[in-house]
Amino acid sequence: MSQQRALRASLRVDGVGTGIFGVSVLVGGQGLAGAIGVPGSWIVPVGAAMLGGAVLLLVFSGHPVLPSIAATVNAAAGIAMVGLTVSGILPLTGLGVAFMLAGAVWVASFAVLVLVLLRRTESVR
Repeated sequence: MSQQRALRASLRVDGVGTGIFGVSVLVGGQGLAGAIGVPGSWIVPVGAAMLGGAVLLLVFSGHPVLPSIAATVNAAAGIAMVGLTVSGILPLTGLGVAFMLAGAVWVASFAVLVLVLLRRTESVR
């Protein structure tokens, strides 16, 4: 598989996964909010932001020139999730901590993957 195809595929997988998670948060988030320790008022904005991010990732995957911003956004999301987890801003339960850290690992993994593939793509040119 070429570097470009691998990069586009990784953006699509990230976009689809983020979209599925965003829909799940919007549909079932109110019931999950108490279990993870996230205020119910955060559910709709978080779900909507995830859907917006998913759309951007899917748009980026089809763009003729692949922007490095995808890696930057994922890295920032991972840092924000870890920050929210350790800061005490949210009264996270044990499940909430696991949930946030799993999300941070997801986005950080894609940030690294996209960055590596972008660099390899640029070095081929």
